[in-house]
Amino acid sequence: MIIWVLYDIEKDRSRTKVAKLCEQAGLYRVQYSCFLGTLTANEKDMLKLKIEELIDEEKDKVYIFPMSKDELRSTDLLGQAFDKDLITDQVRALFF
Repeated sequence: MIIWVLYDIEKDRSRTKVAKLCEQAGLYRVQYSCFLGTLTANEKDMLKLKIEELIDEEKDKVYIFPMSKDELRSTDLLGQAFDKDLITDQVRALFF
């Protein structure tokens, strides 16, 4: 399944560790605190559990959104939707 991970994490150290977890899971950074990629349901659950261990549930916010290919392709991208320095061909391929 296609997964979006978006977060607002207060502590630098926790934020950096969450970003590394997303990258290790095979997700691609499309904004500084936004990742996109494909994961199995089990991989998504494992990522969720690992992130829960790192964040402060009283202060931090993490969103993990599943999305189908059809839903992703119908997404409207406005302006500079992705950071051009971060976007990869693998992410572009998800949209087209």
